[in-house]
Amino acid sequence: MKVKIILGSKSDLEVGKKAVKVLKDLKIDHEMTVSSAHRTPERTKELCKGADVFIAVAGLAAALPGVVAAHTTKPVIGVPVAGRMNLDSLLSIVQMPPGIPVATVGMNRGDNAALLAAEILATSDEKVREKLKEYRENRREKVYEDAEEVEITYRGD
Repeated sequence: MKVKIILGSKSDLEVGKKAVKVLKDLKIDHEMTVSSAHRTPERTKELCKGADVFIAVAGLAAALPGVVAAHTTKPVIGVPVAGRMNLDSLLSIVQMPPGIPVATVGMNRGDNAALLAAEILATSDEKVREKLKEYRENRREKVYEDAEEVEITYRGD
């Protein structure tokens, strides 16, 4: 399996679904599950096997990405989840101690985590590299379509 997405709790599912959608679009093998760094540390440790890249989605103290990184030498991408105190999870993931790096994407950006995972995989997988090129081309075309629609709709005639 290429990408394993681990949610800190089921409440993080909507953010995880964003990653799944992108990985499906890119046809990258993946799975998603739930494990808590604090409540199920043994399960979390066991899940840190069998993937090329890990995406760890967590809010609040957001220890999950760091715990995953502590148990693997594979790349770990942390996705902070917005909550009542939006910066808590972001700062928890960004401020990892030396020697245990975790890549961090923006708040709730499961989609960007999946794209970063794909870019990591693309360094050694031509199929993923081609899918990423197609994905970006489609995004580029969408901007041109949107621009045309806005320009026509809001033309100052």
